[in-house]
Amino acid sequence: LTLAVVLPQHNLTYPWAWPRVGPAVRLAAAAVNSRRDLLPGFTLGWVFGNSEDRHGVCSEMAAPLVAVDLWLAHHPAAFLGPGCVYSAAPVARFTSHWQLPLVTAGAEAHGFDDKSEEFGLTPRAGPSHRKLGELGVQLHRRFNWTRRALLVYWDERVDDRPHYFAAEGLYVQLPTLSNLTVMDVVFRHGGNFSFIIQEIKAKGR
Repeated sequence: LTLAVVLPQHNLTYPWAWPRVGPAVRLAAAAVNSRRDLLPGFTLGWVFGNSEDRHGVCSEMAAPLVAVDLWLAHHPAAFLGPGCVYSAAPVARFTSHWQLPLVTAGAEAHGFDDKSEEFGLTPRAGPSHRKLGELGVQLHRRFNWTRRALLVYWDERVDDRPHYFAAEGLYVQLPTLSNLTVMDVVFRHGGNFSFIIQEIKAKGR
């Protein structure tokens, strides 16, 4: 019985990088195999594929190619990872087509909440940005913030865009409050901060 692991191989800026997760995978496999009552007649093994590109960042191109290679070569029973949003999405579409589960600690974006179709077999073991949005709704109710919400976030449009997807959870959930206007201001490295302050001043009141 094979588990296919698709994670960043070296980049420790990701909490799900292989040097962090690998020891747990090895320990888990050893623990399962030491208990013959858990998977009688089977031995659990794993194969690894790197989801990084040549620059060491999560790749929406490398991850699905690696996943297809592992599926064709090893016929895994399940996938572990990827964690990055842009890497996890295409791999999850493949694993859904293959009717295999993809377990991830990442994939926090709001789109992964839809379990009716392509992400129906993608359980997440980590937090989701929808929960952040629900927290924002509860805070607005608690403090009676009922007119306007302004989301200000950093977005370089590179790598996995964590601030964009975090803001998305709030952007989608806050409009569930009646008559609340939700607006956003994006800033980037080298941006015009005077303009941003004026935008906050104009849109935040």
